[in-house]
Amino acid sequence: MGIIEKLRLDGKKAFVTGGARGIGKAIATALAEAGADVAIVDVDIDEAQKTAQEIAAANGCKTLALKCDVTDKEQVDATIAEIRGQFGRIDAAFCNAGICINVPAEEMTYEQWKKVIDINLNGVFLTAQAAGKVMLEQGAGSIINTASMSGHIVNFPQPQCAYNASKAGVIMLTKSMAVEWAKKGVRVNCISPGYIGTDLINNAEHLKPLIKIWNEQGPLGRLGSPEELQAIAVYLAGDSSAFTTGSDFVIDGAFTCV
Repeated sequence: MGIIEKLRLDGKKAFVTGGARGIGKAIATALAEAGADVAIVDVDIDEAQKTAQEIAAANGCKTLALKCDVTDKEQVDATIAEIRGQFGRIDAAFCNAGICINVPAEEMTYEQWKKVIDINLNGVFLTAQAAGKVMLEQGAGSIINTASMSGHIVNFPQPQCAYNASKAGVIMLTKSMAVEWAKKGVRVNCISPGYIGTDLINNAEHLKPLIKIWNEQGPLGRLGSPEELQAIAVYLAGDSSAFTTGSDFVIDGAFTCV
């Protein structure tokens, strides 16, 4: 079997949280293009349904659209149970939902801090844990968490201590789960994107001055695109990455190198 065939995901069942738009949508699209059936999980059910319909029409795969608040354990458990019930199994979980609040540390309210940590770290834990339980029963599965280069560096000039702390937590959570489940057939990895030019980022007028600064700071002089994260997600979701677990893949155009 050649390398292209090894990267196929035919017959695999996957879900993506925060899958309605941006990075999540790009990853869900890539998994479907590689042959997987995909559940789009998002708090915005209307956008999730739209994305699921687009992906199904383009790829002839089965898709689901499910509304879920990843900070609510009962909702997460019910969502994973629904995906398993509809698909029969879960082979790949892309735990991606996240937010960022840019507020100086001395001005950040506890509510703002807690919201970021709840979604970015606790939400990843809850979805990865729920998916992991299914995969442990199966004896196989791949979990991919979205961390960030912000788990490695302090972004400047925007203040975002909660985001940075949450993403550093995701990286260590990933490594910890990977070691615990290594001999049980369940792999856990994370990707750490740099600045990615999603539609929401590119179309936000208030971010244009920051984008200019980010481009000046980065060696490549540009933002990445969501599509430039697709290949690593397909690799990690499939059997060709069987020896890859506990790894954090920094995809940032060498931003963290300088």
